Amino acid sequence: MSLRWKISAAVAVVSVLVAVALSLSVHLAYARRQADDAHRLQAERIRLLLREYHRSGQTVFGSQLDDPAVPADLRAAARDGVVATALRRTREGTFVWAAAGTGGHVLSLRSDYGPSLADLAALDRVLVLGSAGAGVGGTLAGIAVGARLSRRLRRAAAAARHVSAGDPTVRVGAEIGGRSHDEAAELAHAVDAMAEALQGRLEAERRVTADIAHELRTPLTGLTTAAELLPPGRMTDIVQDRVKALRALTEDVLEVARLDTATERPALSDVALGDFVTRRATAFVPDAQVRVRTGTVVATDPRRLERILANLLTNATRHGRPPIAVVVDGLRVTVHDHGPGFPDHLLRAGPMRFRKGGDPAAAGHGLGLTIAAGQAAVLGARLTFTNPPEGGALATLDLPVASDVP
Repeated sequence: MSLRWKISAAVAVVSVLVAVALSLSVHLAYARRQADDAHRLQAERIRLLLREYHRSGQTVFGSQLDDPAVPADLRAAARDGVVATALRRTREGTFVWAAAGTGGHVLSLRSDYGPSLADLAALDRVLVLGSAGAGVGGTLAGIAVGARLSRRLRRAAAAARHVSAGDPTVRVGAEIGGRSHDEAAELAHAVDAMAEALQGRLEAERRVTADIAHELRTPLTGLTTAAELLPPGRMTDIVQDRVKALRALTEDVLEVARLDTATERPALSDVALGDFVTRRATAFVPDAQVRVRTGTVVATDPRRLERILANLLTNATRHGRPPIAVVVDGLRVTVHDHGPGFPDHLLRAGPMRFRKGGDPAAAGHGLGLTIAAGQAAVLGARLTFTNPPEGGALATLDLPVASDVP
């Protein structure tokens, strides 16, 4: 149940309970007041009739002497000079009795209590209608309040998802709108402040990373030139290999920094996915088993798609074991190796830069899958990593249809 309906239900229940409690209170108070008034009025009447009986010796105005219908407890309570009243319900109806003792006899008077009960029933009908109206009104008010709050929170959640996706222009406070300074507005301002702080830190981190990688390019260029001028030999080969690795690492760091800006845009062109993957996969890994189940033409960025495929195959080669199977099925491309599988931290949180899985002594710097995931995000594709039941590691790239490409 959504928050909207929870609030609506809570307000409706509270409204009904309050209305019922007030109605019961009014009903009981009015019924008690009616009974008290009836007892008091009947006592005054019997006193008047008792004085008239003493004066004339006759019963008047419906009073009776030693009426056998007088309730036994009322007869016992009525003694000389003492007036007693009682409210009794019989088959004939509800009556209010009054009795007073006089000279060993009991003078009594019975009056119909029906009109008072009719008034109470009329009041009850009004109270029922009022309670129903209060319940309906409270329910509608709860729905209105819950809908407004739910709508604002949904907008806040949508804005927060845009922020988490890397859109720096979205602010939760502006998205939920309104001039009220309630808890939703406070939450929105807190999320905006947190997003701004995180974006500032990420921007500073990206800028430092990009600056370091950029500054390394100049000395690396000179180092590469100097290494090429070294005389042939084992040490020269080692130096040239390490310089090449350092240069590749610098380029990868620069690519990660560019992807972190969330400003990269794909250069789209139509690509026959089956033929494209077959040629690239066999070029990167000649022993790869490539199968095209369903070929299709997709609008994508060939350079970025090639980068993703190369990094997935490189990861499978370094950390997995053959055979490496590449399958194209419509807009889906899978790379499956038969090694130990992806590490748990990658399955939980996705690729993390400079954190490798599998054998710590394996080559690489943990940037390959990070770059693949970043390039997939630029293409609007979905890249997932799983360990299938049959073993190994399975990377699945789901390319978007043309209308979903950013």
